[in-house]
Amino acid sequence: MHASVGDRLVVHGRITGQQDRIVEIIEVLGGDGGPPYRVRTANGHETVMSPGPDTVIRHSSEG
Repeated sequence: MHASVGDRLVVHGRITGQQDRIVEIIEVLGGDGGPPYRVRTANGHETVMSPGPDTVIRHSSEG
């Protein structure tokens, strides 16, 4: 997994009816763009996360 500041992580819901969560990467803490990442949610909460297999990167260049 390789990400940059400004990219978004989309964490897919694990159960039926659960919505996807989208967070913005504000700092890359791992080497060469790898996890962990400091992220910010839509409500402004910041946390550090290492994405699992249910997460995909939406690169900022993708729009």
